[in-house]
Amino acid sequence: MQRISTALALSVATLAAGFFLGACSDSATNANNTGNTQSSATPAANSTTTSSNAKGLKIGSLLPTTGDLASIGQQMVGSVPLLVDTVNACGGVNGEPVTLVPVDDQTDPKAGAAGMTKLATLDKVAGVVGSFASSVSTAAVSVATPNKVMLVSPGSTSPVFTEKAQKGDFKGFWARTAPPDTYQALALAQLAKKKGFKRVSTVVINNDYGVGFEKAFVQTFEKLGGTVVNKDKPVRYDPKAQTFDTEAAAAFAGKPDAVLAVLYAETGSLFLKAAYQQGLTKGVQILLTDGVKAPTFPDQVGKASDGKYILTGAIGTVPGSDGKALEGFNKLWKDKKGGSPGEYAPQAWDAAALLVLAAQAAKENTGVGIANKIREVSAGSGTEVTDVCEGLKLLKEGKKINYQGASGNVDVDANGDVVGVYDVWTVGDDGKIKVIDKVSPK
Repeated sequence: MQRISTALALSVATLAAGFFLGACSDSATNANNTGNTQSSATPAANSTTTSSNAKGLKIGSLLPTTGDLASIGQQMVGSVPLLVDTVNACGGVNGEPVTLVPVDDQTDPKAGAAGMTKLATLDKVAGVVGSFASSVSTAAVSVATPNKVMLVSPGSTSPVFTEKAQKGDFKGFWARTAPPDTYQALALAQLAKKKGFKRVSTVVINNDYGVGFEKAFVQTFEKLGGTVVNKDKPVRYDPKAQTFDTEAAAAFAGKPDAVLAVLYAETGSLFLKAAYQQGLTKGVQILLTDGVKAPTFPDQVGKASDGKYILTGAIGTVPGSDGKALEGFNKLWKDKKGGSPGEYAPQAWDAAALLVLAAQAAKENTGVGIANKIREVSAGSGTEVTDVCEGLKLLKEGKKINYQGASGNVDVDANGDVVGVYDVWTVGDDGKIKVIDKVSPK
């Protein structure tokens, strides 16, 4: 799960012609199924997937339906085919239907790089919705950029992407519809101060996401007058580890008021269970982030000896959705799929929407065209629209638009970033996750 080098990512290109190792594998039977999984994660079952010879705009998705982030990835993966079907029902893009090629990145940088290589060189897509894990997006964008494929992530939140964009590393072929962790860390630090926690320690997954979040949180919490107990000896766990007793003991040492745990669900559940079994969690507030906010996570961590959930009372943050298009998106989801969309589903919808709108604005089905117009359709001075079909209609008429998304206003800046709001959530006595507040990183 560590970031892989650009050279390694690009070297995967030589394997692309034979790559079907699992980056396109069927994830419908994944043990982390949350109930929102849909069969379109499997190319054979996806009606919007066609051959690489199809005319018109072709886009891909690179999202985790298996691996450490599957429980969240499966909540978001349905948004992209839903968007494509909606667009095709109202005339498509540039006079042709949009086609979709979905790939499971397995929450693994190597699989993500191979999947991105397949999408770019074999399927020849113009844009991709993905990935979710920052480490996977790091691998994927190093393939997307030289191949001039526009990559729009609905959930990679590492601040590293902002830094690289500022240096010009991505040449405009990168954007995201979820705000960077510099904002979430600020929101969580403010929440910790509001709750009266003065001494906090941290434990993070050792990848771009975890280390970037840790850095931003420490800086912000100290500015607010707090103390990070283990600042000089940060606890960063190996995402491939199977046991976490040592890391748990180190994270809870020093009598902190709270422990900020920046985790992924599969390994994070093992870490928190290890901390409980050592008697470390008693009297210490657990602070969590978006990487574990899935309905199944409290069950993964398990119950205490008294039958209560170990995570009862834990609080966390997650990028929220407050966009003008959210109500319409929720209604469409309920009508087409039933129930409510899961975490990051609005961000995935918006990522796909920006790809099709930018292609229509450019009047060409290329990554270059999308990259040139994505900021204009998301943050320009045109007519505000919440309906993608209305936006496409105006663009076909030669008018300019400013898309207002389901997740937020998705005003993509020069670095590919957006600013959002955050939901504050907690785990109840029944093991259910409930949103209890909102916090803005301002």
